[in-house]
Amino acid sequence: MGTSKNYTSSLIILTTLFFMWGFLTCMNDILIPYLKEIFDLKYWQAMLIQFCFFGAYFIGSLVYYILSLRIGDPINKIGYKNGIIIGLVVAGVGCFLFYPAAQFKLYGFFLAALFILGLGFTMLQIAANPYVSILGSPETASSRLNLSQAFNSLGTTIAPIFGGYLIYEYFFSHGETGGEAVKIPYLVFGIIFILVAIVFKFIKLPEFVNEDEVVKGKGALKFKNLSYGTVAIFMYVGGEVAIGSFLINFIGLDEIMGLKESVAKNFLAYYWGGTMIGRFSGALSLSAMEKTKKYAMMLLLSVLSFGLIFFISGMEFNTVLPYLGIIALNFVAFIVGKGLSGRTLGLFGTISIVLIALAIFSSGSFAMWCLIGVGVFNSIMWSNIFTIAIDGLGKFTSQGSSLLVMAILGAALVPLIQGILADNIGLQASFIVPLCCYIYIMFYGFYSPKWKSNNSEQLKPKAGFH
Repeated sequence: MGTSKNYTSSLIILTTLFFMWGFLTCMNDILIPYLKEIFDLKYWQAMLIQFCFFGAYFIGSLVYYILSLRIGDPINKIGYKNGIIIGLVVAGVGCFLFYPAAQFKLYGFFLAALFILGLGFTMLQIAANPYVSILGSPETASSRLNLSQAFNSLGTTIAPIFGGYLIYEYFFSHGETGGEAVKIPYLVFGIIFILVAIVFKFIKLPEFVNEDEVVKGKGALKFKNLSYGTVAIFMYVGGEVAIGSFLINFIGLDEIMGLKESVAKNFLAYYWGGTMIGRFSGALSLSAMEKTKKYAMMLLLSVLSFGLIFFISGMEFNTVLPYLGIIALNFVAFIVGKGLSGRTLGLFGTISIVLIALAIFSSGSFAMWCLIGVGVFNSIMWSNIFTIAIDGLGKFTSQGSSLLVMAILGAALVPLIQGILADNIGLQASFIVPLCCYIYIMFYGFYSPKWKSNNSEQLKPKAGFH
């Protein structure tokens, strides 16, 4: 089996993981309004869902980082494959815990289950993101990660429709109350994670290791692109998750659309689906493909992705026309970005700032589509920040990756901060919080070329499999 073929099949296998954790992560946006109503929670109490789930990323990554300081990089010792298997098993256990949580009707039990699920995803993030980045040429790392993240977004696009249907309509209509409507869906998710872990145990993946001796200590922090990038990840995931968490309630405001949760959830698919559209385009924009062919493929994939979202949402075409304008703006922004990671990131951050500001100071469907439109420009942020941040880290790559995943703490804290603000000054005005997040992202994107390390160390593939 040739190397190129091995890399292609490995990328396909890994991409299924990105889809799965995207689906489950977006299910939190369905759980928030559902459990808020079931347990009669305030906004800040409902945001404990994201706090516990993404707080697990921080705790898990902090433990990983401390271990890397004391004993050397754990991933370098156990291998990417075993790291992924451990993450899948822990995530499966977290899903299984939803059953007793619903059985005992305890909000705290739901939060504990989400924490365990988050720990599993932490290990998957630490292992899978850098693995995709090094699984080929460094020059196309952003392109590969954007492609994998696009399928992550496919999961987040389907989750509001499929997961929302199961919880709000199918199981709820069958008399499942007090949180019990989530029992069967999460039990199925848990079984899937365990089955995938078994599959990963027996498949072959290329092994990448650093040929130098593993160095203990906090060496990764000496790279400015990583230290500033860690803050950028904090801001990005915080802003993205905060908007997704409050979007259903935002659409339900009388001054916006006044829609019920069972209807508003369909618009959530356009927020997360926009990220999918942008990531497919980003994978092509940052690739080495010839310019004319590249733009043609970007346009085609944007149309096909929109068609998929439109189909699964079941909405009328006239209702979603403003969304097409946002996609067109995204296409123009990619052209202006010229395939440069930092420049494109800064440009997307700038547009996101404008869209959120318009959502805060306007009303009706215009405000709604402005906020939904931010999802399209979230698309390349994770992958671009991640690849810029780990550029040139060499033997510190996995350690740096753990720091970046630790920064997912932003998704735990930013929604909580916005929730507290929403309870005091109103939901619409509270979006000033994610707006501040995107200001920093714009700053990181435009200034990142000055911070990128000149370190030429790269991870190298070693013959053989594990």
